[in-house]
Amino acid sequence: MPPLIHSSPVFDFRNEKSRVELRKWRGSLRGLNRPLVFTNGVFDLLHRGHANYLMEARNLGGALLVGVNSDDSVKRLKGDSRPIQSEEDRAYILSMLRSCDGVVIFGEDTPLEVITFVVPDILVKGGDYKIEDIVGREVVECGGGIVKTIPFIEGRSTTGILERMKK
Repeated sequence: MPPLIHSSPVFDFRNEKSRVELRKWRGSLRGLNRPLVFTNGVFDLLHRGHANYLMEARNLGGALLVGVNSDDSVKRLKGDSRPIQSEEDRAYILSMLRSCDGVVIFGEDTPLEVITFVVPDILVKGGDYKIEDIVGREVVECGGGIVKTIPFIEGRSTTGILERMKK
């Protein structure tokens, strides 16, 4: 029996050639009438909360594109001790998950440019966000899409894992 291998494309939004490929990928989803779900995050230490969140997000549409903060972006947002894993490793791990249909690395502090570029049908963030505060909400809603939140699993976070490791 052949091995079960799932690998989704990884796009680097900082690279023009990769942007062209992302646009083609997005166009193919439209052609197949597969609604695109977009979410984003650091995804530094993949854990159960991430896995559940990504599957819930994927179940909302026909394909899931996950935005991943670049290493420089993570440092600006989380401090010099982060990220723990490189952007390439984080993107690769996500690309191997069945829930992820594509991964895009972005260098800005928010994914607004990526959201404006792909205009997802569904924009998703974790339950700690208020819908009105979600970056890209206006772009998605103006494009006819919807914005949703997914509740977190209590006690499952990268910060919590790092705190336990320090003890």
